[in-house]
Amino acid sequence: MARFARLRLAAACILLPMLAASIAQAQSAKYDPGADDKTIKIGTTAPLSGPVSAFAQIAKSAEAYFRKVNDDGGVNGRRIQMIIADDAYSPPKTVEQTRRLVESEEVLLIFGGVGTPTNSAVHKYLNDRKVPQLFLGSGAAKWDDPKNFPWTVGWQPTYRDEAIAYAKYIKASHANAKIGVLYQNDDLGKDYLKALEEGLGGGEAIVARAAYETTAPTVDTQILQLKTAGADVVLVAATPKFAAQAIRKIGEIGWKPVTIISNVSASISGVLEPAGRDNSTGIISSQYLKDATDPALKDDAGYKEWLAFMDKYLPEANKSDWLNVYGYTIAQTLVTVLKASGNDLTRANVMKQATTLKDVKLPMLINGTTVNNSPERYTPMTSLQLIRFDGTRWVPFGELLKN
Repeated sequence: MARFARLRLAAACILLPMLAASIAQAQSAKYDPGADDKTIKIGTTAPLSGPVSAFAQIAKSAEAYFRKVNDDGGVNGRRIQMIIADDAYSPPKTVEQTRRLVESEEVLLIFGGVGTPTNSAVHKYLNDRKVPQLFLGSGAAKWDDPKNFPWTVGWQPTYRDEAIAYAKYIKASHANAKIGVLYQNDDLGKDYLKALEEGLGGGEAIVARAAYETTAPTVDTQILQLKTAGADVVLVAATPKFAAQAIRKIGEIGWKPVTIISNVSASISGVLEPAGRDNSTGIISSQYLKDATDPALKDDAGYKEWLAFMDKYLPEANKSDWLNVYGYTIAQTLVTVLKASGNDLTRANVMKQATTLKDVKLPMLINGTTVNNSPERYTPMTSLQLIRFDGTRWVPFGELLKN
């Protein structure tokens, strides 16, 4: 009997502190809709269908990373539940789906929504309701406006930063260039065009500007327009489907301009291969994430970590698609924020943590760069590396550009 008494006492010594800690957590925890002792519910809209459905891989890879986090014990003991709603890259559908996620599903925050026009459609709504709109799949400069929209945080270098980097390259390497610009006729394309003009010191060198709508079947007419204008340098500020069409058309007509594509379309499998590797050789873009197709990464610790994740959680996915790196990395950024939020899972505290990121190291960021932002400057990523496609892989050139 004494032996059993000792066992009961030992068990009590183990369990009572655990119970006390659990009670203390419950008593000290603060929650807004979408969070409790067991779960953190987040929502995202993604183009699971429609003209830019390639971008849906961002949400799929992010959700896969959250599954890994859950398997590893969750965030401070809580599981992440991610609800993905299809908006087909249609702003009215984004509004409908976002309202459902916030008002019916009662998510804590909106995360990683894809697209400039789509995120713009719910920008004011989410800020008015004080719902965090975090780490968007868009580089529009408008996301970095803490004074007027304090509940929205982008993630990647802005289209402005990117276009200015291209302008610097053009001025240094093609001083007398005649520039043609193909751009998507929305905030995405207009950001590139405006910033390119700014970086060039004016628009005199731009001999033609050709806009396209996302509902258009092709951009063949626009490419012919740029060629006819005599452009010898072309900036393609387009999403993957239209970037691939542009590269392929340029090759088909035997035109040989210096071609630069926006980094949202720098996918080898999603853009360059469909356009044709021969047509794509020599294309220039930029990166801020490691290129999973680069053989030089075979011994890189961060790449090995990502590869192990892909093999276990996304075994059927294309490892050469950079969107799998993007989704993985923004998901890691959010997990960093949620961990820092501790037991205060209010929307206000989540925003505080999301806007005070300091030297966050993530496995697939290039050149030892880190994630940093502040209440004055929300954008976490500001460094870019120019890259050129050699027919097989992207090859970095020039210095790391910091803004």
